[in-house]
Amino acid sequence: MSQPNRLVSGGRIERTKPVSFTFNGKQYQGFEGDTVASALLANGIDIVGRSFKYSRPRGIIAAGPEEPNAILQLGATEATQIPNVRATQQELYDGLVCTSTNGWPNVESDLMGMVGKVGANLMPPGFYYKTFMSPAKMWPTYEKYIRKAAGLGRSPTEADPDIYDHMNQHCDLLVVGAGPAGLMAALCAARVGARVIIADEQNEFGGSLLASHDIIDNKPALEWVASVVDELARYPDVLMLSRATVNGYHDHNFLTIHERLADHLKDFVGRDQARQRLHRVRANWVVLATGAHERPLVYGNNDVPGCMLASAVSTYINRYAVVPGSSLVLMTTNDNAYQTAIDWFNAGKLVSAIVDTRAHVAGELIDEARKLGINVLTGSAVIDVKGTKRVQGVMVAKINEAGDEVVGKPQLIACDTVASSGGWSPVVHLSCHTGSRPVWDEKAIGFVPGESKQRQLTAGSINGLQTLAEVIEQGYEVGQSVVTRLNYTNSATSCPKVAQQQVGEPMALFHIPHTKPTSRAPKQFVDYQNDVTASAIELATLEGFESIEHVKRYTALGFGTDQGKMGNINGMAIAAKKLGQTIPQTGTTIFRPNYTPVTFGAISGRNCDELFDPLRYTAIHEWHVAHGAKFEDVGLWKRPWYYPKSGETMQEALNRECQAVRNSVGILDASTLGKVDIQGKDAREFIGRVYSNAWAKLGVGKCRYGVMCGEDGMVFDDGVTSCLGENHFLMTTTTGGAAHVLEWLELYHQTEWPELEVYFNSVTDHWATMTIGGPNSRKLLAELTDIDLSAETFKFMDWKEGKVAGVPARVFRISFTGELSFEINVQANYAQHVWDKLFEHGEKYQLTPYGTETMHILRAEKGFIITGQDTDGSVTPYDLGMDWCVGQNKPFSFIGKRGMALAANARSARKHLVGLKTVDPKVVIPEGAQAVANPKQPIPMTMLGHVSSSYWSANLNRSIAMGFIIDGQNRMGEKVYYPLVDGRVIEAEICSPVFFDPKGERQHV
Repeated sequence: MSQPNRLVSGGRIERTKPVSFTFNGKQYQGFEGDTVASALLANGIDIVGRSFKYSRPRGIIAAGPEEPNAILQLGATEATQIPNVRATQQELYDGLVCTSTNGWPNVESDLMGMVGKVGANLMPPGFYYKTFMSPAKMWPTYEKYIRKAAGLGRSPTEADPDIYDHMNQHCDLLVVGAGPAGLMAALCAARVGARVIIADEQNEFGGSLLASHDIIDNKPALEWVASVVDELARYPDVLMLSRATVNGYHDHNFLTIHERLADHLKDFVGRDQARQRLHRVRANWVVLATGAHERPLVYGNNDVPGCMLASAVSTYINRYAVVPGSSLVLMTTNDNAYQTAIDWFNAGKLVSAIVDTRAHVAGELIDEARKLGINVLTGSAVIDVKGTKRVQGVMVAKINEAGDEVVGKPQLIACDTVASSGGWSPVVHLSCHTGSRPVWDEKAIGFVPGESKQRQLTAGSINGLQTLAEVIEQGYEVGQSVVTRLNYTNSATSCPKVAQQQVGEPMALFHIPHTKPTSRAPKQFVDYQNDVTASAIELATLEGFESIEHVKRYTALGFGTDQGKMGNINGMAIAAKKLGQTIPQTGTTIFRPNYTPVTFGAISGRNCDELFDPLRYTAIHEWHVAHGAKFEDVGLWKRPWYYPKSGETMQEALNRECQAVRNSVGILDASTLGKVDIQGKDAREFIGRVYSNAWAKLGVGKCRYGVMCGEDGMVFDDGVTSCLGENHFLMTTTTGGAAHVLEWLELYHQTEWPELEVYFNSVTDHWATMTIGGPNSRKLLAELTDIDLSAETFKFMDWKEGKVAGVPARVFRISFTGELSFEINVQANYAQHVWDKLFEHGEKYQLTPYGTETMHILRAEKGFIITGQDTDGSVTPYDLGMDWCVGQNKPFSFIGKRGMALAANARSARKHLVGLKTVDPKVVIPEGAQAVANPKQPIPMTMLGHVSSSYWSANLNRSIAMGFIIDGQNRMGEKVYYPLVDGRVIEAEICSPVFFDPKGERQHV
């Protein structure tokens, strides 16, 4: 297979190892060491995608993570699909399959492109808000087609067959970026024995030197790189991570590194190797040596394939031996870009012209270009590009010294490639992650990192340095500074010698003028990925958007996977100019993690499938399965939901189970309830602070119900805590809230009351809990225990220790059903034995197992709440009618006391928990139904509250419900209405939430 743009020699590719790959269904060839981008360019591929909004043909612009156009779909099978992979970062491997993310029927001939041609001027920023507001009935249709037209890649529909992992790391120094500054800083620290991690997103270390002809210590720069890399590799405490992007920088010098271990090897790696790894690093010090991205210039039709960054063109020539065209026009505001024209010329291709926006130029590279006979046009600019699917020529004109007006007649210069350079934008993204705002640097003509909030230093081009000599010298100085800060003795490391190059002053120019006003000129793209043009940014300012953050959101500047790497500075400059202010006055947006996209696989690591959502079973689970239980997921647990007999509907099973508990005895596997063992001399004091009610006088052998509130006074969990000893308590929590409650206890102990001597241990799995309840529960248990169960000696809310079925047990006389109940706790390994014995002796009492749904009905009959169902984070104990559970006279203010005292939480208009009796007792109100006072009120109706719990009660032979009504506790006997989506309206009476045994006599017998 021919590669028309491949040079016969040079580059860092392995020519002895050809690689075949497929792009958009057609097979091509590259070499090991290529990226997909370099291989596509080598094969003469011009169009790699279509633009987001106008569906214009787009080609490769850059050579690194700043690439906005070459966003591809990767994967040979449905399971291995990876969306939105940058062709410039994806290494080539044999059999790689990739496609463009948009373009129908194909990327060359996209029918949506007609929309861009015909309606481009009809689609300014926010056009969809202005155009599709009415008629409202058309919104679903609008949304369908807008969503179909938008978007980039697609997610796979099959499970990922590869595995991913996480690794926790600690180091003295983390160096981000393995260019010349980063290598120098890492070397200084490594030589004194520091623990160093150096990470770079490229496949090999060297940064910009990988595509340069620079000389360090009188030898090629890459020889210096190789020697440093070899030396670092010999140090046992140095970890070198290539193909590793530091994607996030968080508080306390915690950073995450996304390492691509096998993305360069094959489509499906298999289960023997992790495809990617996420390193979670705690670093003592961090050096950011992330370099800078070249900034394109904004000119007419600057998105036509063949328009590229100057440095990218040099990278493809020098590193990949690919010349992406035949004839070049270079436009620049600085000396650096002249190297691109020189590289192009030395590759044997035509340089049609160098167009320098500066009127006066002087420097070594300029002299070299002129010696080669290259035509240098000063004080000029490319104002427009000719061509649609590939550059065919450019219009060049003289501009004034300010760079904001065309002053000469445009002339056409034939070419097929345009390289532009508007200077360099320091890569400050990671420094912004920690809250540091970038600072404008006039000399660098870019934003540099602001004052650090971390133990962080910066080195190299991130600080706006332009020459290799400056970059290496600062890397050396920062490295030695870190050594000192780490309390090591400085090593004998010396700074390499690099010749200082003579360069002229760059020009601060961002937007190339045109003979027409910006709004009438050909489209001048600022953000290629989101089709944001210069005219769009100017329009945003005219429509009143003055904050750069608002301009960003209105136009989509810097959105998407691009994160503004190429376009942000140009966009800010255009906005600043239109607003009549400076760039520093306009400011910049703040970047957020991730620096580049990270796969969900890397984020989750091994925490997927059964490790992400592990199934937890009680010790009696197999019995439940054998007896036909239907299960529901509660937290991570599988809990029996109900036990249908042959031919029974769910409601029939629930009716039977509820009546068994009320009439004889039922049994519930309650093992999943959270259990926290609390010990220490200050345990009682601590419990009194976290519960809203009093605990100071709870005696040994006693139990008490308690409610936990957040600082805002809102209920978030509840449960019974038992006093096992003077300084020893057992706290029970809801099943789903167990982990959160334990974490919450630990948090307050560590951050608020560290002086208290108290210790917490989760013992949920250690104890199996079997609750028997009903009029015959005492008789049944008496046959199996040595504990005196008489009402006189074993009162409600007592607990006792003894044996049940010969097994040591704790028995608690507490009830969530309102019946005489006993909770039997035994070591989990003995649970099945005790359970079996209970059924053996319970046969004569028709002992009936019941599940969570029956439990919910029974507790609702008694007006007992379930946190998370009858609470939603906006409910105080007073709203629930549980004033008795708030100890306002406790000596220490409990958590939530001040929140409850807020005026907003004491107003009469708050919603209160009440009972609801439907006028038609056979009708069950749907949970979530909204209450209104007048069902005939036009929509939108005034809502009074909602239903939180609603059931059919076989014991009461009617429906019952609990819900919230505004000022409901003072509206007993009033009627409310529940309009349903099917047109029905259910009428109900507000009543007490206690429907059964209102005096609580049954649980005290």
